[in-house]
Amino acid sequence: MRRLSLLIALALSAGAAQAQTVATDPWVRATVPGQQATGLFVELKSPTAARLVGGTSPVAASVEVHEMRMDGGVMRMRALSGLDLPAGQAVSLRPGSYHIMLMGLRSAVKAGDTVPVTLTIERAGKTETLQLQAPARAGQAMH
Repeated sequence: MRRLSLLIALALSAGAAQAQTVATDPWVRATVPGQQATGLFVELKSPTAARLVGGTSPVAASVEVHEMRMDGGVMRMRALSGLDLPAGQAVSLRPGSYHIMLMGLRSAVKAGDTVPVTLTIERAGKTETLQLQAPARAGQAMH
């Protein structure tokens, strides 16, 4: 059974009652010295339709939603304006697929570090945030 690493209520405006997004097993790939970017991986589940549109982190200059996909036998990565979170369906952000890129790293991310990331989610015309504390794991190549 997957461990539930984090269950966070979305930051809501002026006391409005809204649904909560559940983040399961967030993690960041550890880097090597000089590496300027890394990936954040997590499973997100929203009880109502929402859209992941980006985020922020004190360890990176920018945080973006990305996709890896095969194109004519070549793996390609591209930034997305957002990623739909269908109501009640788990969406896995994982290596080689959808993920969050932390770019312009301010320092190396070592295995065992905890990386704070705030994800930005749009739901019902409102922008909400989801706070994560993602442990860094050693791994293979970037994706």
